[in-house]
Amino acid sequence: MPELFRYCGFVFFFFSREHEPIHIHVEGNGGKVIFDIEDGIIKERDKVNLKTNDLKRIRKFVEANKEIIIDEWNLRFGGKEETDNEDN
Repeated sequence: MPELFRYCGFVFFFFSREHEPIHIHVEGNGGKVIFDIEDGIIKERDKVNLKTNDLKRIRKFVEANKEIIIDEWNLRFGGKEETDNEDN
């Protein structure tokens, strides 16, 4: 389970075998959420037991680190950005 970040009691990670779309799992403080990143847009899904303030804090952190998340995803799992570059 590749861990990317720890922030404010939350762990941000990928599972070792992931699927598209690009997404990041976040768990901590008794809750969890997944954020998908598609075409530069961050979408929340599968939220469980997170306080509103925690969710806002996590979302801001994901937005601030979006490029790192995308780069790490492509490095570990390959991705359409990487595939598109091979065609050029």
